[in-house]
Amino acid sequence: MLLTSLTAAHDLERAVVVGDDALSRADLVDRAGRFAAGIDGDGPVAVHATASMDTVVAIAGCLLSGVPVVPVPPDSGPDERAHVLRDSGATAWAGELPDGVDLPVVRPGGTALAPREVDPEQVAMLLYTSGTTGAPKGAQLTGRAIAAGLDGLAEVWEWTPDDTVAHGLPLFHVHGLILGVLGSLRLGSRVVHTVKPQPARYAAAGGTLYFGVPTVWNRIVSEPESARALGSARLLVSGSAPLPATLFERIAELTGQAPVERYGMTETMITLSAPVDDRRAGWVGRPIRGAETRLVPAEDGGEEVPDDGESVGRLEVRGPMLFEGYLNRPDANAESWAGDGWFRTGDLAVRDAGGFHRIVGRESTDLIKSGGYRIGSGEIEAALMDHPGVSECAVVGAPDADLGERIVAYVVGEGPADALIDHVASRLSWHKRPRDVVFVNALPRNPMGKVQKKLLGR
Repeated sequence: MLLTSLTAAHDLERAVVVGDDALSRADLVDRAGRFAAGIDGDGPVAVHATASMDTVVAIAGCLLSGVPVVPVPPDSGPDERAHVLRDSGATAWAGELPDGVDLPVVRPGGTALAPREVDPEQVAMLLYTSGTTGAPKGAQLTGRAIAAGLDGLAEVWEWTPDDTVAHGLPLFHVHGLILGVLGSLRLGSRVVHTVKPQPARYAAAGGTLYFGVPTVWNRIVSEPESARALGSARLLVSGSAPLPATLFERIAELTGQAPVERYGMTETMITLSAPVDDRRAGWVGRPIRGAETRLVPAEDGGEEVPDDGESVGRLEVRGPMLFEGYLNRPDANAESWAGDGWFRTGDLAVRDAGGFHRIVGRESTDLIKSGGYRIGSGEIEAALMDHPGVSECAVVGAPDADLGERIVAYVVGEGPADALIDHVASRLSWHKRPRDVVFVNALPRNPMGKVQKKLLGR
């Protein structure tokens, strides 16, 4: 069973806390069982994934009864939501029914269904992930994959039932939902969801493990009193985006410990993490138990990528925590799988002799070939973000008759440009410095908030 702690003998009165709502594990099983009793058929069930106890109950009810669940972001627009419901084949809806959704709403039954024996190879969850183009794709995660990912993290993070996991991340992504909630429901730790990831709420949560993304950590260190309140925690984890080195150092200064950085995707769960006893700014660690990685030359027919901490390659991963493929997308599956279980992440990385990885960008937009070097724009962006005058930035390659491509940085912030160029050159290799800095009022973004680099310079 995926959520093993829910049928364990031990219990806590406030095992699951979401804002002002709290349930023991037994109460959660009862409510989840009554939710499951109201499901007519085998699903999938689309869950309006608000930051609420109702969301936790609905998702637990689906997983305990073997019905696939489709978490739907509450801020989804009507077109995106319609695509997710149509593509997933959702047969019912859980939560407040938005306009335009024509599905029966699950009404909890009066008698709870007992948890069922569920085939671990069955798809347990459909998580929709957006790329740079096209409609979101449904990543099919089995119960076995979710369990393997969580158990591997439990080992590297020394995560036990004695922990209290605290976070305020969305309940429709791997980070907030699977790690932040299902991890505790599997491993037996207490979980506190703060509803909103506000510094004061994190400070009051009493966690031993805190999960956050760089934006959350930046807000926390901007309120030093709240940051210092996390000093009693055992582990602070950052993911989902690169953590600037200065922010890494500021977290360590205020809390007394450096954060752990990790790497993963919707399709792969978390495959890389720094261990508890070796935390390095900008490095996302080694493969967790069961995961493997390889760096493929960034150019077909290129030389093997050496583990020197500098040479860039295409990151591919495999392991039991990977998804089963995209629903209804044979084209995307053919493009994403390299054979023999290897998944093309689309990310560029370097790896050192000790097996530590650093992510340097996305292959589709972030590989710059300049003066014979292959350079990932992500590490240049991370260096720029460490400058106090930079609020946002995006780095691209522009055609250059001499270099092939020259490095151009688009910056929301203050100059002068020479100071930013020198700042990068002082932190990275000389050939990785921007040749041009363009100051802009804002970066072009898609509806999901991702920077559209292809629109820069137009």
